[in-house]
Amino acid sequence: MRAEDLFHVGVVTNDSEATRQSLSALLGYEWGPDVGSQVEVMTPGGPIATVMSCSFSVQTPRIEVVTEVPGTMWTGGGGVHHLGYWSDDVAADLGVLEESGFVREAVRTGPDGEPFFAFCRNDSGLRLELVTRAAEPGLSQCWSGPGR
Repeated sequence: MRAEDLFHVGVVTNDSEATRQSLSALLGYEWGPDVGSQVEVMTPGGPIATVMSCSFSVQTPRIEVVTEVPGTMWTGGGGVHHLGYWSDDVAADLGVLEESGFVREAVRTGPDGEPFFAFCRNDSGLRLELVTRAAEPGLSQCWSGPGR
């Protein structure tokens, strides 16, 4: 993990369309497609399956707008929800963060059995998302934008 691995700032909202419209009107952001599916993650309380939906800004700094999932860690709070970083080894980087006092909140395992993404949070409320760098080619389609 390095500072230059930051690839998005995530916000969670109960009205994704209004949030995107506001950011577009105020700051000129354009948006990639809204994507979503059922996601199974392991949490400290056990496995959960939930439907996740999000969209990424075309411009950088990249913003991810996530639709709120009540009853989970993906609930809105009116501010930054997480910072998303590419990771060459999610399991190892998660271990480093846990050694530094972060608490694991959710991990999704990929088809290879290795963590695909992981969320963790420290005592001050900073939440980080680690995403396997192997996903970058596929995820980059999420910010290709209209007509790109």
